[in-house]
Amino acid sequence: MKKLLIMLTPAAMLVLAAPFAIAQESQTPAPATVDAAKGLSEWDKVYAVFSHPRCADCHVADDRPRWSGAHYRGTRVHAFNVQRGADGSGFGNPGLRCTACHFSSNSKALHGPPGAENWHLAPAEMAWFGKSSAEICAQIKDPLRNGNRSLKDIALHVRDDRLVAWGWAPGPDREPA
Repeated sequence: MKKLLIMLTPAAMLVLAAPFAIAQESQTPAPATVDAAKGLSEWDKVYAVFSHPRCADCHVADDRPRWSGAHYRGTRVHAFNVQRGADGSGFGNPGLRCTACHFSSNSKALHGPPGAENWHLAPAEMAWFGKSSAEICAQIKDPLRNGNRSLKDIALHVRDDRLVAWGWAPGPDREPA
């Protein structure tokens, strides 16, 4: 009898708990509350980074990275005819890859080329140089215009990509994004 009781106890607990589990699953979750002002304030921080020259200069639509910012006194196309590359990879053309000058770390020369692992242009579908805050926001939320990425994918990229990380900490005498 004791063996039977030991065997039936878990089954009885399962039968008794099932209605509670089903009730929990069938409840509609409360709608998320969104404070529009807070959301827009947070987006302003994101836009400030995405539009900063450290990021935007390589998020270009015409396949030509830019040099911009106060120290350049405006915006100009990157020298040396640097381009995305005929293969569309973003690493430059054969013979003039981005990594010909942009090594895995910053140049030690004053105003020398910055460097980080895997230096390259952003994918063409992530071009936002010169776009407004509203245009960038709409683009990154739209998988048809952002390379089929979810917002989570984009957040992970911003958090984990080493080239992006360089933008946050570009080294001495360089303004972070």
